[in-house]
Amino acid sequence: MLLTQENILSKETVSLIVYATAVFILFVVFIIVFFISFQKRKNKLLLDRLIAEQKFKEEIASSRVEIQEQTLRNIAWELHDNVGQLLSVINIQLNILLSKAPESCEKQLTETKDLVTKTVQEVRSLSKTLNTDVIKQNGLVESLNVEIERFNRLKFLEATFQVTGKEKKITDKDEIILFRIIQEFLSNVIKHAKADTLEVSLNYKEKVLEVKASDNGVGFDVAEKYQSSGMQTMKERAKLLGATYQLDSEKGKGTKLFIKYPYKNGN
Repeated sequence: MLLTQENILSKETVSLIVYATAVFILFVVFIIVFFISFQKRKNKLLLDRLIAEQKFKEEIASSRVEIQEQTLRNIAWELHDNVGQLLSVINIQLNILLSKAPESCEKQLTETKDLVTKTVQEVRSLSKTLNTDVIKQNGLVESLNVEIERFNRLKFLEATFQVTGKEKKITDKDEIILFRIIQEFLSNVIKHAKADTLEVSLNYKEKVLEVKASDNGVGFDVAEKYQSSGMQTMKERAKLLGATYQLDSEKGKGTKLFIKYPYKNGN
């Protein structure tokens, strides 16, 4: 009889241990599941926040680009319609003076007239590279060609422009942004590089457009000028395109710009 009671107690003890173990295991599993769910939710919230912040930054950058383009468009109109018209009026007045001026003044007036005529042409050419609508109409290649020809015509330096591969259709917005990046680089070359030569090339590959631009100027330390507005603007514009951007420079060895733009819309 005593043995039977001991057996019963032993079974109850085992059952209690099994039950306690099962409860403990369930509790541990619950804690693990809860922790994993919490981490997933936390990670999702962090990811959503990062995506929202990135989207906000992209919208700010896009708005900045739109504002800049509208400003450039207004400047282009002012140059073409107002400054260009005033210069044309000056040219007309010079023609009148030239017909009435004594022979001793004829050469000087003729030279002045020719200079004003060239200025009118350059103002109109500059307005084309600033006007977004004109860039849309002409496209990236022709717009760059106009810019390079202007540099050569003004004898700032010796500039070359090369296009290889089969030209692919790019959206108007992306073409304008690409043009502005290159234009910013060219502007910096004229203002700071003290270069003799400038080379620009577009290589239309199967999946990407490769853009290269380089000068043989004085160069600079990229780390020192990393925060400059021009460099930041180029980098932000490239990011809007989803393009890779690289600017290399070294003192005494010129500057090089590399961009790889992936085609969109199945191109």
